[in-house]
Amino acid sequence: MSDTGLLRDDDFLENDYFISSEGESDSSRSAENKIKIIKVIFILLCVVLIGELVAYKYIMPSFSNPKVTVSGQKNYTAEEIARKLLRMNATTWFDFDVSQAVAILSSEAGIESVSVEKRFPDKIFINVVEREPVAVMFVADGGHTYPLEIDKYGVLFDVRENLMPDTSVVPIVSGLPVEYMAQGMRIPNVYHPLIDQISQISALPQKYFAGISEICVLPNEFGNYELALFPAQSKIKVLTDRALNEEALKYMMVVLDVVNQIGTAVSEVDLRYGSVSIKTVDVGDF
Repeated sequence: MSDTGLLRDDDFLENDYFISSEGESDSSRSAENKIKIIKVIFILLCVVLIGELVAYKYIMPSFSNPKVTVSGQKNYTAEEIARKLLRMNATTWFDFDVSQAVAILSSEAGIESVSVEKRFPDKIFINVVEREPVAVMFVADGGHTYPLEIDKYGVLFDVRENLMPDTSVVPIVSGLPVEYMAQGMRIPNVYHPLIDQISQISALPQKYFAGISEICVLPNEFGNYELALFPAQSKIKVLTDRALNEEALKYMMVVLDVVNQIGTAVSEVDLRYGSVSIKTVDVGDF
């Protein structure tokens, strides 16, 4: 009897143990499931939050008006540069055409070169290099005379409003065969050496052009040209050949000093053909 009772007690304990074990297992599984659900919800919320951040920082700005930054300009303002691109009708960053923007700005006579870069999501960077004048000329059109600047490549472009260059560095050149102004127009090739010589003289530390009020081009019958220089402090006209350089200007100044010391009223000095001749006001050539 006692053995049977012990067996029954063991069975009871064993059954009771298993029942208790199954109850604890269901509880832990339920807790694990809850944790998994919380983790999934947290991950989904993080994904949604990251998606919103990406949308607000990258996607939405790409569909708004692009932000344009202009650099390198001197005489043009950033607003002027941006205004010239309005014809593109680019309302979003995606609509902005880099090649078209470069073409539009390059067609501006006063701009030598331009680079345009798009940066995601809404940035446009524009860098311009403006033309540097080496000479100034005046053109008559419709009864009005207005100045044009010439760069080292012989390209003509408008003088910016109230920005007339310093004529002690940028001389006035007259006599060039230009009757009208067109965007990006160049002077005839035969006069390019003259512009190159003027550019080289302007780069010297001495301001030689401060002593010259005008350089006049005198075309000849052979399709070439000679020059007439008008000193700033004298009414004497100086005729010279096409070799406009530092030595020629120094030689001219020496000749003018000698002429001024003579005391004779001289109207013209001719330095062509390797000799010096003068023309007086009353007498004639000597």
